[in-house]
Amino acid sequence: MAKYGDDNYMEATYIDHQLIESILEKTKNVTDEAIDAVIEKAKFKNGLDLEEIATLLQAHTPGQIKKIYDIAAAIKQSIYGNRVVLFAPLYVSNYCVNNCVYCGYKRENQFGRRKLTEAEIREEVRILERMGHKRLALEAGEDPVNCTIDYIVDTLRVIYDEASEKSNIRRVNVNIASTTIENYKKLKAADIGTYILFQETYHKPTYLEMHPKSLKGNYEYHLTAFDRAQQGGVDDVGAGVLFGLYDHRFEVLALMLHNQHLEDNYGVGFHTISVPRIKKAEGMELDQFDYTIDDETFKKIVAILRIAVPFTGIILSTRESQEMRKELIHYGVSQLSAGSCTGVGGYKESEEGPQEVAQFKVSDERSPMEVISGLIEDGFIPSYCTSCYRMGRTGDRFMKLAKTGQIQHVCQPNALMTLKEYALDFGDEAFNKQVDAFIDKEIERVKDENTKATVIKGIEDLNSGKRDIFL
Repeated sequence: MAKYGDDNYMEATYIDHQLIESILEKTKNVTDEAIDAVIEKAKFKNGLDLEEIATLLQAHTPGQIKKIYDIAAAIKQSIYGNRVVLFAPLYVSNYCVNNCVYCGYKRENQFGRRKLTEAEIREEVRILERMGHKRLALEAGEDPVNCTIDYIVDTLRVIYDEASEKSNIRRVNVNIASTTIENYKKLKAADIGTYILFQETYHKPTYLEMHPKSLKGNYEYHLTAFDRAQQGGVDDVGAGVLFGLYDHRFEVLALMLHNQHLEDNYGVGFHTISVPRIKKAEGMELDQFDYTIDDETFKKIVAILRIAVPFTGIILSTRESQEMRKELIHYGVSQLSAGSCTGVGGYKESEEGPQEVAQFKVSDERSPMEVISGLIEDGFIPSYCTSCYRMGRTGDRFMKLAKTGQIQHVCQPNALMTLKEYALDFGDEAFNKQVDAFIDKEIERVKDENTKATVIKGIEDLNSGKRDIFL
């Protein structure tokens, strides 16, 4: 099959609009019996085809919805256990040549543009490290002049270099504009984690409408970014759509087509899927958009994605409320941002006062420690683990471990040890008591004796002053 590079991207047709529309038409009046049959199949954790996914999206009765939630929760528990990975975004440049209708950084918005200097990057990183963060998502607008790939690569170097007394950033995922194979090679050489890019909407007419007179307005070039990333050696990629731009049913099926294309051509699909909903931003109002989704529809989407791609991580940002995040962790979400600022220099500004310009409005404003404490209260292990990237467990190598269930024997010990490390370095007496009691209970739940012994030894070493212990 064709691999789309720097020059042949216009040939990409794998998001088959006609196929998606035909499936949606076929399933729009599907019977309750057909929905129940798909729900029964979903219990076996083998994923679903497009028609089955479309059928589940038509579920509407309370009984059907509860079964979908229960299956999604069971799948998540069997694959991910009760771990939840934490990270924070770091915005380094709001220069942007695009005019995306939904974005606070769009070109026509008039405000003072900036990108962080090396000294400012170091200051932001130090603040994030004081929060206890180990994993970041690097964010920047698209501007080939003011925010070059070399600036991004230099930024990665600075982030990894800036270690504080109690912490250091161990993994940086990168969310920047679609670029060339050569530039993806540069990102790989700079020790990128996951390359993340949202298609925003897979519906081409809507995509063109949402990105007027923009570099980003080339639908096919944006769509084939992951093809070029894979050819540049970046084998961990994360996708997403901005729910609210077009029909959510179309977007979910298109996501699955994109995932299948990557599996067919590169042997591995999405490492993560992000599920942002459109939020109020500078220069736009939510009533401009006809496809915004309510909370119940959103929860159903997340649960169905967990069922459809059981081994793919699902990321939920602070766009969503504390209550929504708390509920969706049960139904499929495996990664959360915490303590987020969505403006350039936002962490320093937040110490001094409100941010001037953010990309979007944050809903969950809790600190990382408050998020961690809440997760523990709900029975989840907050994890700052970054070991898979550092041990080369990426791409198809990670998926092979995940699909055999072996990854649990690595992830659970690492999650518990990173939680203990966080508590020792940043927690007060009450927090440490909460963490120690929780870890003791979690150790007792470990069935494999070798894994249990590894955790106990790791906790002892951390208490003795060692740090960054991982498998």
